[in-house]
Amino acid sequence: MGGRVCREEAKEEKRQSPGREDSLMSADKIRRFTKQSGHNVLSLARRGLKDAPGELWELLELEKLNLSLNNLKALPPQLALLSNLLVLNLWGNQLSSLPAEIGQLRRLRVLFVYRNRLTEVPEDLGACTQLEVLSLANNQLSSLPASLSNLTRLRKLNLSHNLMTHLPGCIYSMKALVFLDLSCNRLENVAENIQALLELKILLMEGNHLHSLPRGLCFLTRLELLNLDFNCIRDLPEFLQVFHQQNYKKQTLPTYPPYPQNIMIWHLSTANPKHSLFSSTSSSL
Repeated sequence: MGGRVCREEAKEEKRQSPGREDSLMSADKIRRFTKQSGHNVLSLARRGLKDAPGELWELLELEKLNLSLNNLKALPPQLALLSNLLVLNLWGNQLSSLPAEIGQLRRLRVLFVYRNRLTEVPEDLGACTQLEVLSLANNQLSSLPASLSNLTRLRKLNLSHNLMTHLPGCIYSMKALVFLDLSCNRLENVAENIQALLELKILLMEGNHLHSLPRGLCFLTRLELLNLDFNCIRDLPEFLQVFHQQNYKKQTLPTYPPYPQNIMIWHLSTANPKHSLFSSTSSSL
């Protein structure tokens, strides 16, 4: 009788206290989890993590890692061990910096670090030359390192909700960009070099301190969406004046310079916010 009670109590205690098999602190446990979908994917989102589990760095085969919506303040140099990563999702943490070792993730194609506390980006990120999507939105960035000019395959870049007063020079070398979000910064001007981004289809610059626009915008012939809401723009390039004077209705433009033919121009001031794309355009990629 007494022995039976003891056995029952032992079973109950085992049910109530998570053991090694029930925790995510075992590399084998995590590895089995990643195999469930048939891909080398692991999500540890919304786990309340203050530190990434040490066993994580043993999973050298990982291709997609989601550590979003935790309380991470830093990542260790061991991140470099995950050299097969294609996608790294770090959004919604408390990261104030990224380790230099992130530059060793040479296969990385997608990096989300938005809604953190970044004040700078390591130069080493420029070594991730396979990157196609990069979101650094909702941080405290005022500049980007020149090394990011090496990201010539980057197609989507989100820098919205930062502290940029000028467009970082490295961006003009990212000639594969089709999406560029610079909204809600402190931009005062945009250089004529913007004309180098010939593949751009979406350019978002609302909520800045722009007073004028470069004529180089006229050469972005693939541009489909340009949002300039909530600025202080006084002078417009010729092709924008055409739309502005015709209540933003599209009409035939001269063929020289090679003006954008399919562009949608929206309200250019704060006078009529109902035309704004501010609330309808995603800023999180």
